[in-house]
Amino acid sequence: MVLTEEKKRLSKEERRRLLKLLTYEKVKGKPIYYRGYKEVLKGKLPPEAVMGSSGLQAFLVRLLVEFLLGALNRNKYEVLFNEVGFLWEKGSWRNLDIAVFEKQKVRPYLVQDKLIPIPPIAVIEVDTKADLSNYGSFEGYMYEKTQELLDAGVQKVVWFITKVKKVFIAERGKDWITTDWDREVEVIEGVKLSLGELLESEGIEV
Repeated sequence: MVLTEEKKRLSKEERRRLLKLLTYEKVKGKPIYYRGYKEVLKGKLPPEAVMGSSGLQAFLVRLLVEFLLGALNRNKYEVLFNEVGFLWEKGSWRNLDIAVFEKQKVRPYLVQDKLIPIPPIAVIEVDTKADLSNYGSFEGYMYEKTQELLDAGVQKVVWFITKVKKVFIAERGKDWITTDWDREVEVIEGVKLSLGELLESEGIEV
């Protein structure tokens, strides 16, 4: 009986540890897990299988970051990527694929091993690794995350959606729009990009 209870207790501890590891984002203390986290809990997949980016997502992020690093004034702006953790209130944080910050404002946090508590100017997302079972659709998750980021002080949020080759643009105080991803998108004032053109320059068709 003692051994049975011990195994049960250890099982709960392992589940708690895994759920913490598999938490993709958190909103008002409520976790949003990585897509496929249930398969990890069942032992069918390792955590890395659901936490890693797809080749396409990683490639598109690389293209976008490379463009931004070349187009932006590096003395004025800082481009961070690789799931940047943005904490805007206690118990609420989101992962950002690409975030453009004012350099002087974010500089103190670049050497701290913790989530960044100040809003970026612009955020770029490529699809998502979040579990969407509580949202009903990708759009429900996208709209919620976008509104929260804007409310937290982000000026513009841009989503590139690979399944339909669309770009969704949301800016504070303006109507949200969706268009084809080969159209030019202004990330910040004076800096425009077309994902279609970036892909064409690489000789790649998605």
